[in-house]
Parts: sequence; structure tokens; C-alpha cells
Amino acid sequence: MIKWLAATELAKLTHGGADALLSLIEIPPNEELGDAAFPCFHLAKEKRMAPQQIAAQLAKEWNITGIKANAEGPYVNLTFNKAIYGKMLIDKISENQFRNLNFGNGKKVIIDMSSPNIAKPFGIGHLRSTVIGNALYHLYKKTGHVPVRVNHLGDWGTQFGKQIAAYKKWGNEDKLNASPVDHLFELYVQFHEEAENDPGLIDEARSWFHKLEKGDQEARGLWEQFVAVSKEEFNDMYRFLGVDFEEVLGESFYNDKMQAVIDELEEKGLLEESDGAMVVKLEEYDLPPCLIIKSDGSSIYATRDLATAIYRHEIMKGEKLLYVVGGEQTLHFKQIFAVLEKMGYEWAKDCFHVSFGLMRLEGKKMSTRRGRVITLKEVMKQAISSAIEISKEKNPDRTIHDQTAKAMGTGAVIFGDLKNDRKNDVNFSLKEALRFEGETGPYLQYTYARIKSLIRKAGEQTDSTAEIKETFLDFPETWRLLKTLSVYPDVLKKSVSEHKPSHIAKYALSICKHFNQFYQQQRVLSDDKKEQFTKLAVCRQTVLLLKESMDILGIEAPEEI
Repeated sequence: MIKWLAATELAKLTHGGADALLSLIEIPPNEELGDAAFPCFHLAKEKRMAPQQIAAQLAKEWNITGIKANAEGPYVNLTFNKAIYGKMLIDKISENQFRNLNFGNGKKVIIDMSSPNIAKPFGIGHLRSTVIGNALYHLYKKTGHVPVRVNHLGDWGTQFGKQIAAYKKWGNEDKLNASPVDHLFELYVQFHEEAENDPGLIDEARSWFHKLEKGDQEARGLWEQFVAVSKEEFNDMYRFLGVDFEEVLGESFYNDKMQAVIDELEEKGLLEESDGAMVVKLEEYDLPPCLIIKSDGSSIYATRDLATAIYRHEIMKGEKLLYVVGGEQTLHFKQIFAVLEKMGYEWAKDCFHVSFGLMRLEGKKMSTRRGRVITLKEVMKQAISSAIEISKEKNPDRTIHDQTAKAMGTGAVIFGDLKNDRKNDVNFSLKEALRFEGETGPYLQYTYARIKSLIRKAGEQTDSTAEIKETFLDFPETWRLLKTLSVYPDVLKKSVSEHKPSHIAKYALSICKHFNQFYQQQRVLSDDKKEQFTKLAVCRQTVLLLKESMDILGIEAPEEI
């Protein structure tokens, strides 16, 4: 908003359009230089003057009330009157359309996210796809799109041949009923350990999967049982995280849709033989061939992903397809999108792989086959327990409610992920994530609760900004906070365009930092009613945008901590 105000006023002097100037306005790295800076390089050719001369001339001609202009080399630095423009910022921020953008125009966005594998525990490694995807859902919804969360469960493939073979050999029905996913996972790990010394087990697994593919009654019954118990456990975790899905469609859903893709590839002359297998060559994309049919005649997951993309566009009417999947699958998705493009689907350009780095817990990488997996359930349980202990230390006379402890523990884990650029690897530390100071979820929650407490102590007050007294806004920390609040729409746009919830996470941290500076320097609850009203108006807009940011990230905002 500061940029827009600067562009609007500059347009009067340069005779350029405000929209064109907006992209040129910069925010100085040092606030002592001003609130906005205008580089004059692009005017040099038109005016046949050096940028430094243009800057000096603009500063000299400047006569806008409430904004000072100062030439600094080729830049015109603008400093706004804190009282006048502080009131203007509060008025603008309080408008409903400020928080609800509509540049999506109802465009439908399909978000492939979470996608855990059946018969395996929901590990901490699955957290990234789940919370990044959920935050993107809220970002797209907030900006006028129609997002749809799809859980593409890993419920098919040769792994189920291994799972059935292992259960037939070593399975225990009592253990399965008592702790189904834990038992199935134990069997899966045991299978790989035994297979190192008994290669025949692999042939057994292939045989069971072949039976499953052919509809064998026993194989099908066991597979359905494994799917059912796994879904039940996953749903418990999703409820805990506050994550919902509009569609849950496993890989098996697309089994009867793959042949149509193979037929289409053949009809379009795109399938070529290679060492007994059928591939689509992608030399023009500088990519290796995409394997469609293996040498034994069976399809592969690339075939299924092609069928999935076509279904999501043509049946689900998705205009944009997002795949929130780890960075190790980058080549795979490049191949899939390239094949779709070769098939003549123009919408392939609207398919995006939203990749992310690995998550380690205290430096340890997880491996499903070797059993080195830390379940999210374990981490969450520990997070809640630790939240209770930390809260007792901070407020020994106050009992923390179960719901608050859950909100803090869950918020710590979610924010511990989302504050990072999704493309980076994350080394998650529960101890660090639960701190009340620094870049943590509890820091956001504690700041939110502090502001809500201030507002409650003040009692009833109108949301109107008409009674704000500008003189009580004329402070550096107040202006700094209002400027931070004013960039919310820009942060939303950037987060969506880059598919990075980390921008919103860092924005929330910035709100908290500048509010706490404001709180430490300013007396909010005052005997002077106009002063209290004005400063509470700042608090109200702060808590509103902090809550909006936390909602997008999927973090609860407790009223008290």
C-alpha cells in the first residue's frame, strides 16, 4: 500500500501511469532512508538527463502535503507523515476487500497433497506434503480461487504383493486387530530383511501382486482390509492436524483408466519400443524417455499419473493442477508434463510440481524399508506433553487446557515446517519449535493471546476508525507496525505465485516482532480515552491480520495461553 501511495503521487509529477510506476517503487533496506524509493534510471532516455539530475529535479519540484522527498543519487526517497498516513493505512486495512482478494476469478485448482502409503505409518516425513498443501489450499481460497484438496493414497503397486506375502507368512490376527498399521509395518520391514537372504520371497511377492491385479478373492480381501485400517489411522492424524480433503482417490482408482492413455499414445504415434519396453521419447525436452509399459507388459506409475492428470482436468474440471510432492520426483513430473504436452494437451502448461526438500528429525533421515521411521503421532504426542511443561514453567499459577496444549503442540510442529522455504531440507527440532521466543508457532500464539487480552481488558469498543486521533499514531514503532500490516495483499499474491507458504509464515513473524516493539514502547490502556481508542484500533487490525495469517498456515489461535 505504501508503494501504491508513492506511485499515485509520483504519477502527478512524471506524467506516467501509477500502475506502470508501481513496479518500479522499492522499499529502502534502511528505514532511515525513507518509506519508499523511486529509481530514476528509466526516465534518463526520455528526459535526456542523468538519473541523478532527474532525482534532484523531482525532489525539488515535490510539493505533496504529508510526504517529504529527498534525492539520494539516482533515487528519490519518500518519507510519509506518520500521523496522516497512519490513519489512512488503518482505514484501508480495515476494509473487507483488503483481506479478501479476488484475482483467482473462481479458477479451479486441484491440489495433490499428503498421499501416504497404505499399510505404513504416517511418518514425520509425510508432514511436509500435508501442511504445505493445506496452506496452499487456504492461500488459493483466500485469493478467489476454488481449490480442491486431493489425497492420492499409495494403495497399489508391487509393495502390496510384498505386504500380502509377509502377512501370509508371519501375520498375527490379534496384533492386526490391536494395532493394525504398526503390525503391517513390522511385517513389511521383516519382509525386506528376510528377502536379503531368501530371494525367492521377491518371486512370491510378484505372484501375490499378479493375483491382486487379476482380482483373486483372497488377495483382494487382504488388500481391502489393509486399505481400510490404514485410512482409519490416517484420518485420526488428519483430524489432529485440522486437515480435510474434498477427494480421497487412491492410485487403484485409476487402474481402469490407464489403457485409454496407452491407446491414445499409440494412436498419436508417440509410443516407441526400447529394449522390449514401450516409451515416449523426450529428446526435445532434454529428458530421458518416459517408460509407459515395462518389458513384461505391465504398466508403471507414469502411466497412472498420466491417467490421473487427464481425469483431474477433464472430469474434475481442474484448470490448474498442483502436485505437492518431494523434490526427488522432479524428473518424473517433468516427464509427465512433457508427455501431456506431446499428446496435444495445452493445459499441460498449467501443471506444476510443488517440490519440497527432505525433513529430518534432529538430523536423522527416515527409511521405511529399514524401519527407521518416526511417526507423526509420536512427535505430536511429545509436542503436546512438552507444551504443557513449558507452559507450567512460564505460568506456574495457571493450568493449561487440553485444547490449548494441543493447539500449541500442533502449531509448533506445523510452523516448524512452514517457516522454511519449501525447497530447502528441514532439520526439525521439537525443542526449538516449542520455544515462546524466536521463529516459532508458540511465539505467534502467545502474541495473539496477548493482544486479545489487551482488547478484553479495554472492554466494549466500536470497530469504527472514525474516532482515531492522528497525533497518537505519530511514533516510529506504530508506523513500522502499520507498514507491516499494509503489505498483507502483496504477501498473499507472492505466496500464491511462488507456491510458498513460507512468505506468509515470515510475514506473521514480522507482525509479531513489530507489535511487540509497539507494545513495549506504547501505553495502550490509557486514561486518555482517545489515546486508548487509537492504539486499540492498531491492536485490532494487528490481531485480525495475525489471525488471518495463522488460519492460512493451519495454526490455531488460542485466546489465552
